[in-house]
Amino acid sequence: MNAAASDAVEPRALEGRVVLVVGAHGGLGEAASRACARAGARLVLLGRRVPKLNRLHDAIAGEGGESTLYPLDLEGASPDDYAEMSARIGGEFGRLDGVLHCAANFRGLTPLALTDPADFARAVHVNLTARWWLTQACLPLLQESEDAALVFALDAQAPGTRAYWGGYGLAQAGQAALVDMLQAELGPNSSVRVSGLNPGPMRTPLRANAFVAEHDDAAVDPSRVAAHCVELLSPAGAAHRGRVWSPP
Repeated sequence: MNAAASDAVEPRALEGRVVLVVGAHGGLGEAASRACARAGARLVLLGRRVPKLNRLHDAIAGEGGESTLYPLDLEGASPDDYAEMSARIGGEFGRLDGVLHCAANFRGLTPLALTDPADFARAVHVNLTARWWLTQACLPLLQESEDAALVFALDAQAPGTRAYWGGYGLAQAGQAALVDMLQAELGPNSSVRVSGLNPGPMRTPLRANAFVAEHDDAAVDPSRVAAHCVELLSPAGAAHRGRVWSPP
């Protein structure tokens, strides 16, 4: 964990909060889920691989945390599926105080002219459209909270103008725009804060699709980024309302 980040956040900064982690069993998703649980959050762990969700649930329980599993594949889920998910969270917990978007889809670097149409559509959908559908379904529940946070993990290594990143790169640019647009529409006094997190290069399976791991000295373990996710989900995240944060 990054020492400077951990010093900026109270040890139980998420006490009493219910947080939905989307893509919970991925590299950043898993590290952030465990950090959020240690910070006191009750977690809803969303992902498509049930065995991995179960292992994460057991690890969180072993550290004294509380989590509920919600298996769902973002690629095939519909707006109705997200509406049902939001209703179930509201019914079980009576509240939702945060959503952390970590789920991502990236098949590798490919020239646009050679990109498989299905791969392009999948990347845009999972990395942008599905994130918004889920967010839209959760907004009414989040707006019932006195202080709620929507956090989008972005990948600044893949801006929409950079060659070979295809639908994944375009989706990153779209998400950055979404942070600005949604916060502007909600207004500065909304109880829902919207922010993006540019964590920098992380040593994850997704990044390995673009960079050779043993030569990727710039990448860090996701556990070093997890505290930044906690900060954005906590009251301290108000300092980053409406913008994409790139921690030092």
